[in-house]
Amino acid sequence: MKEKNFIPLKDFPNFDEDEMLERSKFFKEYLRKRRSIREFSSKKIPIDVIKNCLLAAGTAPSGANMQPWHFVVITNSLIKRKIRIEAEKEEREFYENRAPDEWLEALTPFGTDSSKPFLENAPVLIAVFEKKYHLDLKGNKVKHYYIKESVGISVGMLITSLHYSGLATLTHTPSPMNFLNGILGRPRNEKPFLILVVGYPAENVKVPDIKKKELEVISTFV
Repeated sequence: MKEKNFIPLKDFPNFDEDEMLERSKFFKEYLRKRRSIREFSSKKIPIDVIKNCLLAAGTAPSGANMQPWHFVVITNSLIKRKIRIEAEKEEREFYENRAPDEWLEALTPFGTDSSKPFLENAPVLIAVFEKKYHLDLKGNKVKHYYIKESVGISVGMLITSLHYSGLATLTHTPSPMNFLNGILGRPRNEKPFLILVVGYPAENVKVPDIKKKELEVISTFV
């Protein structure tokens, strides 16, 4: 049994209720401006911005603090090209053979198809992997817990951090995504979770006219 090691909680904010309300309103309105886009500018992103957002994502809570995530930042045009080719193979199979009619109907308002040019056009792709286990100093497997939940929380924080930094994103999940392990040289204990496409919106980009559900629909207070 490992010995417990606790330290005092420091620097926790102590806002009064008025400031809490103002902060929550500001953050709500700021996140309302976040939109997924599919057309990106080729303008380069300062790499330190990406690094800071990844470090922010790395502060996410995780099962037993195993931090079961790995982020691969891709800017190399040849690698992005390889990813697009393999992703579009899976997407063609999805649209032509695997997707049920009701799923295709649900996608119709968004105008999506098997062509994914954003995988090449965006300046940065972040491939997110979930780690099933890691090896300790003796080479023994150490199991990870609540992997998908932990990685999902971390990705949410990453998307939020990138948006707060002035960048647009798109979550892309071709299925299966095992080709990412080969292209990016990731080990067997890592499974692709998603590809996060990152950049600036292309000039005059348009997004679907959608609405978000109201509070009384998405929540219950008891």
